[in-house]
Amino acid sequence: MPLLDSLAAISLLLLVRVLCVQASVHSYTGEKFSRKGNAFVVHGGSEGIYYSHPNLNESSASSNGDAYIRFEKITFQRTEDAANISTGFIYAILFEVDDRETIGGSAYGGQRAICCTSDLAKLGACKEGEVIHRLSTTNPGWPEVFYVPFDSTDNTFIMQPRSVQITRTGMYNLYFMHCEPQLGDMVVQGKTIWKNPSGYLPGRMAPLLNFYGFMSLAFLLLGIFWFSQYARFWKEVLQLQNCITLVITLGMFEMALWYFDYAEFNESGVRPTGITIWAVTFGTVKRTVSRLIILTVSMGYGVVRPTLGGLTSKVVMLGATFFVASEVLELVEHVGAVSDLSGKAMLFLSLPVAVLDAFFVLWIFTSLSSTLNKLQAKRMMGKLDIYRKFTNALAVAVIVSVGWICYELYFKSTDIYNEQWQNAWIIPAFWHVLSFSLLCVICALWAPSQNSMRYAYSDDGSEEFDKEDSLMLIKPSPVATKEVSEMRSVLQSEDGDLEEDKTE
Repeated sequence: MPLLDSLAAISLLLLVRVLCVQASVHSYTGEKFSRKGNAFVVHGGSEGIYYSHPNLNESSASSNGDAYIRFEKITFQRTEDAANISTGFIYAILFEVDDRETIGGSAYGGQRAICCTSDLAKLGACKEGEVIHRLSTTNPGWPEVFYVPFDSTDNTFIMQPRSVQITRTGMYNLYFMHCEPQLGDMVVQGKTIWKNPSGYLPGRMAPLLNFYGFMSLAFLLLGIFWFSQYARFWKEVLQLQNCITLVITLGMFEMALWYFDYAEFNESGVRPTGITIWAVTFGTVKRTVSRLIILTVSMGYGVVRPTLGGLTSKVVMLGATFFVASEVLELVEHVGAVSDLSGKAMLFLSLPVAVLDAFFVLWIFTSLSSTLNKLQAKRMMGKLDIYRKFTNALAVAVIVSVGWICYELYFKSTDIYNEQWQNAWIIPAFWHVLSFSLLCVICALWAPSQNSMRYAYSDDGSEEFDKEDSLMLIKPSPVATKEVSEMRSVLQSEDGDLEEDKTE
């Protein structure tokens, strides 16, 4: 099969890759300066970059093993209304997150300012109208500050191309700034190239390349097991097992697409929009189908009831709403994302998905409780046993999920400046591992076998396997039957004697 061959090729590539593949091209197409305090700022990018050895030979700055940030064709364009203004500089400030306090200052312990104020100028700390910056005491030579002067005759100002070698692992931030209010409509164009020692992936994303490769291998192994069972017992396959097959197939495509997305990003520095959209869509469809399958199974569909009846439209509506909310969230989070930062819009978009997930969990466990009661009342012991195992697996998954959500909230609340970027990849990876583990449990419980039809719904007495299991618990033994027969004969003889006594 082509898909299996592709996944096998991925697995071989993973075995020969270096474990640390550590981040990208940031393009500026007319980005406007926005006011931050008393300064005007354009955020140029934030990425985790790993250490590389200094290389004095600039001709080899783009070779593998080097880590650098390169400025290319950076141009500042002001409007005609500001053409006659002649003032100071436009600044390009590059700093590591630990050196963030070297930018800006405050007079007499007041509000912190980026641009030098009259009070600070009186103290001799800076020159009024300039961006405040000073050298780091722990990282010699940083922050890197580049000046772009402009005068009253030109409307376009070009920054000279340059490359900054990274010799210290850290989270690096780039900002373009100026302090002139009359230049508020100025825009910046061009690009910066951020490179890690082994590729263009941002540092926080880099470990996910290998992770998605290993997950592709894991789905491949699960698929081999499932499809082999499916082929052996295809005559006994249930509708539920067809749905599980769909989920496994979607998972294989999702992991493979994520791997190719990150591999292409790492090679070119530009995120492939098409592959990213497909990966996001396959993943969203898989999560939606998985939740709907778990919900319908919890309701007893195909086991204790032939249809969902009036609940069908509600289930479909919930699934469609979840798909739309998840698709929007994932597209905003991943498509075109190159910085190691999470926007505030992510929190807003995450709320609908979280609410819908909570509704799924509540409905699933309510339905499971009802289904377990029906199975126990009908003494369908085989189905009851498998549903109890299914309930236990879901309960463990929910408990682990709640615990991880608490940890994730703690992690993000204590990592305001992304200083823990080297460990941030574990958060999205965990959810993939958890969903895959639950899928493995479901595959083990409902794997195709010669007894698959035993767990199917039937209202014509075909539940005989379960009935036999339950009747064995109350079926009288041969000894007890013999004792009852003897008791009956004794009673009959006593009745005969009584009749004779009456006759006499």
